[in-house]
Amino acid sequence: MLRYLGFARTLYRNRHQTDDLPRFLTYTVTFGCNARCIMCDSWKMPSPNDLSLDEVRHIFAQLPKMDAVRLTGGEPFVRRDLAEIADAVRKSLDPFVLHITTNGFLTKRIVEFCEARDRRLPLQLMVSLDGTSEKHNHVRGHSSAWDMAIRTIEELAPRRKELRMQLFVNQTIVDAEGVSEYKKLRDVLRPLGVRNNVVMAYDTSATYNMEKEVDVAPTEIGQFTTFGEFSRDDIRELVTEVERDLRDAPLLERLSKRYYLRGIANRLLNHVGSPNPPCVALNSHLRIFPNGDVPTCQFNTKTVGNLRQQSFAEVWKSARAGEQRAWVRKCPGCWAECEVLPSAIYTGDLLFHSHLPIVDPPRRPQPVLAPAMAVQ
Repeated sequence: MLRYLGFARTLYRNRHQTDDLPRFLTYTVTFGCNARCIMCDSWKMPSPNDLSLDEVRHIFAQLPKMDAVRLTGGEPFVRRDLAEIADAVRKSLDPFVLHITTNGFLTKRIVEFCEARDRRLPLQLMVSLDGTSEKHNHVRGHSSAWDMAIRTIEELAPRRKELRMQLFVNQTIVDAEGVSEYKKLRDVLRPLGVRNNVVMAYDTSATYNMEKEVDVAPTEIGQFTTFGEFSRDDIRELVTEVERDLRDAPLLERLSKRYYLRGIANRLLNHVGSPNPPCVALNSHLRIFPNGDVPTCQFNTKTVGNLRQQSFAEVWKSARAGEQRAWVRKCPGCWAECEVLPSAIYTGDLLFHSHLPIVDPPRRPQPVLAPAMAVQ
């Protein structure tokens, strides 16, 4: 009951841009990765100074309870202690759900994790597939990427109920070919009962950048630069196909995905920044980097402190955190799903747009989309 009352307080504070404690944690457990994705530089980034398990436990013990925890990378399963990290999540943070995104390469390790974990904590596992066979191998930079990922899905799909987990595919659309690949991938996944979550690849990320402390956030409302080139027809076709497939999805998934699609379509078809929720980065949403740094957000890696060297209270209440929160409140807004959905939920904006059509009526004729015009 206290959490639900706290949620109402969180909505009020975020709508009024008042400081609050985090309720959603994104912990990048390592930048190390065994893929070579064309749209991500994580695999190029050194990650020699990752927090030890004892340091992770010490940090988690200082944090407030979380509604949801997302463990990501790099590739999170390259850490052999991921099961122990997940156990520390359950014991210290007690979230309603644990979310992990993986490239699915390490099938045996992933299956063993799902079997051995404490099933009192529900798991959402998202396996990345960016198209069928050759397309996925190209995007992930590995000739066996498809075989390894699909094997992981096939082993886990029949056991979801037993393992108390949800299993999804995450497809990153990197170019126009990804639109037709979405339909091919849907046909492969349908017999397995696995749903496909689609995201658009943006052109650059501060998080997966060889430079440190960088700001590549949009500079105006509605700005969104894609990684690849798309025509208006490509975008319309993708949005139409995904929306059609959402009709039988669970309510929260349907609302969340429609909200994300609405923002994508309006930005790319109409150059309109709608929706555009108040951002909850460094407020309801806490990010922790592999070395304990606390960055501002996906597109601004200016840090506000380090949890290996400082307590959570020191970092969260620091003058530096205050400065970066002021920056967040002035930011015109991005459209990365990992930032947008926490903001939509913890400001209530998700419900404000739930009854609206995916695409607003166009305001003026628009040219063909290209990276120079159009962020992930």
